[in-house]
Amino acid sequence: MLRWLSKKILQLFGWNTNGALPEGVDKAIVVSAPHTSYWDFVVGRLTFWAIKVNIRFLIKKEAFFFPLGLLLTKLGGLPVARGKYKSNMATQVVKLFQEHDSLVVVITPEGTRRRVEHWKKGFYVIALQAKIPLALSYIDYGNKTGGIGPVFHPTGDYQKDMIFIKEFYQNKTARHPERFNLSI
Repeated sequence: MLRWLSKKILQLFGWNTNGALPEGVDKAIVVSAPHTSYWDFVVGRLTFWAIKVNIRFLIKKEAFFFPLGLLLTKLGGLPVARGKYKSNMATQVVKLFQEHDSLVVVITPEGTRRRVEHWKKGFYVIALQAKIPLALSYIDYGNKTGGIGPVFHPTGDYQKDMIFIKEFYQNKTARHPERFNLSI
């Protein structure tokens, strides 16, 4: 029912979906870009429901208070500790992958909706340490399409892999294109 409803809502606003995780991929980091608007969450969440990908997303544990915590959990939120004296975020997420038989976590490497000079590397570090693939997902406002593109295991050569990632996102249009930067 949720899949059908999500597809209908997307269609109502002229959106299409494309791609999915390959059969047998139970663990992955889903790289989500561009990320320049709050609407990216809405369109992205609907898209993942529509293409039947059970994603989770990271959110600071302080947001998990009643009743908001119930909603965040239902939407796929995973509480994580942030801040100067907390354990390393990548280590926390790698541990989550070790504790679950199936876990797909969406990470926006831009880290914010504002323009950034360089993407954060945490998504790559997590995938390497957890020995899981990266799935490149997107929301393309130019074509009104969202979905998942290539899925691959990082090689350990960050520069080489980022060139591949950059080429994939090169033709994707952000809601606010002036905020989207593909600098490595």
